[in-house]
Amino acid sequence: MADSKHVAVLMGGWSAERPVSLASGKDCAAALERSGYRVTLVDVQRDISAVLEKLKPDVVFNALHGPFGEDGCIQGLLEILGIPYTHSGVAASALAMDKQKAKAVMKAAGIPVAEHKVLHRLEAAKAHALPPPYVAKPVREGSSFGVLIVKENAEHPPQELYRDDWPYGDMVMVERYIPGRELTCAVMGNVALGVTEVMPLGHGFYDFDAKYKPGGSQHTLPAKISPFVYQEVQKLSLRAHQALGCQGVSRADFRFDEQPSGGGELICLEVNTQPGMTPTSLVPEIAAHAGHSFEELTSWMVENASCGR
Repeated sequence: MADSKHVAVLMGGWSAERPVSLASGKDCAAALERSGYRVTLVDVQRDISAVLEKLKPDVVFNALHGPFGEDGCIQGLLEILGIPYTHSGVAASALAMDKQKAKAVMKAAGIPVAEHKVLHRLEAAKAHALPPPYVAKPVREGSSFGVLIVKENAEHPPQELYRDDWPYGDMVMVERYIPGRELTCAVMGNVALGVTEVMPLGHGFYDFDAKYKPGGSQHTLPAKISPFVYQEVQKLSLRAHQALGCQGVSRADFRFDEQPSGGGELICLEVNTQPGMTPTSLVPEIAAHAGHSFEELTSWMVENASCGR
């Protein structure tokens, strides 16, 4: 029974995505309480092991985003403590967070990915690593932090990469810019749910503000694309989820170039193993469209939790 389970909702942490994680955690905790679980909110600090040993929860709901919460670190700690947890396990979390390694696995599984190079940010700042247009982004960040778009007529690479206070790590991925529409699909268990088209409003691309600020983007669900493309996004999302070894809920992001010059190119950008769970987040919206309320979604995630994921 839900009311017999004590769920610790881990949120916050110290990554750049801390504000998003706090919002996700609070919303998920409220939904779980409405479903009858006993919930403790935990703003994660570096003493999290001692905190959890004292709390002794039955399940951890992982609402952390970014490094340490999404990259296998907290998952490894929970394995050591023997506490069942939501979302993906150690290996899948680490793999999906590393864009370079995730792309290699997805490509091997027959999932189309964009041509790219990984190099030190200072090298990427010296000369174009790819012919413009291209995108430069940190290898191990989420929520579009540190993403730089280099336009076709750009004379030089993004000079922001030279910053002494660049906070996103020294290795960056330079990736061919894929024009077209932004599509995303959630996977719940081993079922690919609906496909949403995301259109940023007043933003050059789907950046942090477009993702998380009310009115920052428009979500069209189901996406107004052909049934074939819709089903292809679902098929590739599930394949990526399985190829990376994901568990619970994940979300795959795509670009679809429907222009004749693009040849209907559909490219998988990345798989997010800890998708946002805020009021403007995509996964709760997609789940609701599939008939799962926010309470049902979060309860399913708790009941799906385990160790050895």
